Amino acid sequence: MRTVGTAEEMRDRLLDAAERLLARFGYRKMTMDDLAREAGVGRRTIYLYFPGKEEVTLSSIDRVVDRIQEQLRVIASEPGPPEDRLRRMLVARVLARFDQVHDYHQSLDDMFAVLRPAYMARRERYFDAEAHIFAEVLQEGRCLGVFAPPDPIQTAHTLLWATNALLPYSLSVQELGAREDVEARTDRIARLLLDGVRRREIF
Repeated sequence: MRTVGTAEEMRDRLLDAAERLLARFGYRKMTMDDLAREAGVGRRTIYLYFPGKEEVTLSSIDRVVDRIQEQLRVIASEPGPPEDRLRRMLVARVLARFDQVHDYHQSLDDMFAVLRPAYMARRERYFDAEAHIFAEVLQEGRCLGVFAPPDPIQTAHTLLWATNALLPYSLSVQELGAREDVEARTDRIARLLLDGVRRREIF
């Protein structure tokens, strides 16, 4: 077995192993014994960090969302027109999720048949954090006279709601489609949404 590092390193090792197993076996067939072998640790070690495979999988989703939020912050802080940054942010939040689950998208339906209630309890927190990142750029655009959203945070939530239907967790395996198709659809929707924010007094 590999040398145990810090608690954060161990969590990442376990989550990395879980993602590989989800790709290989799917959620239902993945066991805690599989996870211990894949991570190179004893089974008891896993329970020091996670109570079971449901929490391991949900924590893997948490980690994906954390990385997406960091990506959004980077784009939000870049120079350039606010409208362009918001469009790129909308596309990025969809594609980042698509890329993350690509290796095990065939098992998504199976996984969410079990995990959807627990995932839905977390989803509001995910989207609220993303909305605040979008709202900062909307507020910047309003100050520059580019946008006219009456309420940046409400408008940010609307932008997210309008693109949530394209997220992998909202689609069946058959509906996911190819990456380039997802990117093109998201970009078209983003342009339409931002055109509304820019040109109308009320969004």
